[in-house]
Amino acid sequence: MLSLPPLYYCNLCAFSSGTSQGVEAVVRARVGGTAELGCSLNPLSTGVTTPNLFPLHVVEWVRLGYNVPILIKFGVYAPRVHPNYKGRVSLTRGASLLVEGLSLEDEGWFECRILLLDCTTDEFRNGTWTFLSITAPPVFIKTPPTFVEVLLGDSLTLSCGAHGNPRPTVIWHKDEHLQSLSLSLPLSQVLNGTLSLAPVTRETSGMYKCHVSNSEGNLTHTTQLQVKGPPLIIIAPEDTTLNISQDAVLQCQAEAYPSNLTYEWWKQGQNVYHIDYLKTRVKILVDGTLLIPSLVPEDTGIYTCTPTNGLMTPPSASAHLKVKHPARVGRMPRETYLPTGMRGAIFCPVQAEPPMLFVNWTKDGNNLNLDNVPGWKVNSEGSVFIATANDDAVGMYTCTAYNSYGTMGQSEPTKVILQDPPSFSVSPRAEYLQEVGRELVIPCEADGDPSPNITWSKVGPTPRSTYTVLSNGSLLLKPLRKDHQGGWECLATNRVATVNTGTVVLVLGTSPHAASFVSVSTGMNQANVSWEPGFDGGYTQKFTIWLASRGKHEWASLPVPTSKFHLLVTGLLAGTSYQFSVLPQNKLGSGPFSEITSVRTLILSCLSSTALPTDPPTVVTTLPTIDPPSFLSANQTVLGIVLQWYAPESQATSLTGYVLQARRNRGQWVILNSAVKANQSELLVQGLLRDCIYDLRLVSRSNKLLSEPSESVNVNTTGMEMYPVWPGFLEFVPEPLLAGVLGGVCFLFLAIILSLVTVCVMSHRRAHLRRKRRDGKDFPTYAEHLLPAFPSLCSLTHPKPSQLG
Repeated sequence: MLSLPPLYYCNLCAFSSGTSQGVEAVVRARVGGTAELGCSLNPLSTGVTTPNLFPLHVVEWVRLGYNVPILIKFGVYAPRVHPNYKGRVSLTRGASLLVEGLSLEDEGWFECRILLLDCTTDEFRNGTWTFLSITAPPVFIKTPPTFVEVLLGDSLTLSCGAHGNPRPTVIWHKDEHLQSLSLSLPLSQVLNGTLSLAPVTRETSGMYKCHVSNSEGNLTHTTQLQVKGPPLIIIAPEDTTLNISQDAVLQCQAEAYPSNLTYEWWKQGQNVYHIDYLKTRVKILVDGTLLIPSLVPEDTGIYTCTPTNGLMTPPSASAHLKVKHPARVGRMPRETYLPTGMRGAIFCPVQAEPPMLFVNWTKDGNNLNLDNVPGWKVNSEGSVFIATANDDAVGMYTCTAYNSYGTMGQSEPTKVILQDPPSFSVSPRAEYLQEVGRELVIPCEADGDPSPNITWSKVGPTPRSTYTVLSNGSLLLKPLRKDHQGGWECLATNRVATVNTGTVVLVLGTSPHAASFVSVSTGMNQANVSWEPGFDGGYTQKFTIWLASRGKHEWASLPVPTSKFHLLVTGLLAGTSYQFSVLPQNKLGSGPFSEITSVRTLILSCLSSTALPTDPPTVVTTLPTIDPPSFLSANQTVLGIVLQWYAPESQATSLTGYVLQARRNRGQWVILNSAVKANQSELLVQGLLRDCIYDLRLVSRSNKLLSEPSESVNVNTTGMEMYPVWPGFLEFVPEPLLAGVLGGVCFLFLAIILSLVTVCVMSHRRAHLRRKRRDGKDFPTYAEHLLPAFPSLCSLTHPKPSQLG
């Protein structure tokens, strides 16, 4: 608190401040300037007793929010000033407040109070509130760096903030675009002056300007953004065709940041500086261009340019260089070996661009005329193939290749030598049977000059289980696995020829192998399925046919009688696509399914007649289809299950009835009733078994034409009473269950009859023994003490005369 000198006065009186009471005033000024808040000393008309114009008074300037006045002036004494306004405020023109060095913090409400120390009344009045408004141009309080680097694909935020009065707005611009950055750069987002870029792309690079403005001015801050990343190829090499001896120029130019670019060139995946015939001739220029002077045929190939700056994965671009030249022959072997009595070939390694036209052969210095040698011919690649090699093939051979550019000369000579092919000294048996998990060794040895190399291969897919070829050429299967089964080939190879012999391995004690060659021939409502069985694994196998209607995921299975490899499937819908697969099984389990075979049943049958036609040909059209009933529902009643449905809409052919189908516990569909009338819309179903789950559905019928099944309804008979069975329902009860029930009832009656007969016989025997013991006075045996104390069943049914008397 500011202290004042001790004063003595009677009371304080209010003195007007020159502005009418209760009217607010606003004074506007800029930051750094000067503001004058007016307050004049006009004496009141009454109550002033002092003869002086300006009597003794106190001037106070109060700011809203401050606990003490910011300035107090008492008479001629120096004013007391608040520390925040020290040296910046003073009184001018009487009681007006002059504020210098304005800042934004000076904005607020101020009040001038003048208190008289000499008055005759106790009247007191407050002064007038004045609002000091400070305007300021924008000033940055937060800016991003002037230069920013960011890696390609990363995220980036640039923060920009400013203060001023009025509050400045912040807008980001990129390069010379005047529109908002959120419109010119889709992957950007601006929130409270912060620019977010994610992910950063190559297009993100550029000059970013943060522009802040208000009514007092504006400022702009510029940031250069560079995106670091791998090079970008802007000029890629192009496919080039040149003649031999010309110079090749393959361009490749890229740009990148950082720009420390280096270029690498590759041919067929190998660096050009690591290829013997190229490394001394090629040159890579600073701009990435590849120079190959004096082209040779070996320069033909695919060349790949890879610029790199050490960041991320470098890009690449490829081009094919084709060198045209006369046909030539590559390196011919000095000796060519042909197997006696077998097919052989004398190869001519031709290189030609454009392609070869023909090849001329010589034997022992003379032109070789293949027309005079039966079984000899030249293939499209220029090599000579011999059907059966004999002494006529022995000699020195050369070849000369030609194309549209001519030839580069004759090949080096090769000497053809006739030699015996390898022969097997120990051959495997035709078939081997061994139990799974055991060891199986199959011998194979061959002789020849030079000694042949023995290898083994499995016919068909390579087995996942391992196998070993021993040093003596034998095949070791240890342990023997199911996938080892099948054909195996032993190959003996030397420089003369490759010969082979085969065997079959049958693995016992496994599940059966998949059936093959599944064939399905269809009719209107049936299909005949046949197949070739796979190996049975050493046990009797049986088959199951699985079928499903295309588009539905519910598969049904049909058992096949034992030792049968075909089955006639009936009850199919006409004109419907089906899928079939065969599953083999034996005592060890199921084998793999066969490949799925898809077929479609016929729509109509062909009519045939041995009589000659007398009428004009009839145009055959496809039979119309019919729709199944809709909105099928099931309700339980005391009499049974009541099915209700809606008949299909008008059909091209009239309905003759419906067929009711059912299945129990997701089993096979069977026909419950095939005589449902066409005019019916509900049906009572009786005779369902208790504690079972049934699916019921209807099929529309027009003579022999059937529709697709309707949607099925589910019925659960758990806890329901058994219903009377109509005669046709016995077909739905499984035969094993029906036979079991009848057998059990018969056995029960037979057991009761046998029990009654046994009791009667034993009773008669005991009575006979008791009579003999009474006549002979024998002691009763221990068994007689165990007899029941009541009359036997037979004595009660057939009483003796003594019992009646």
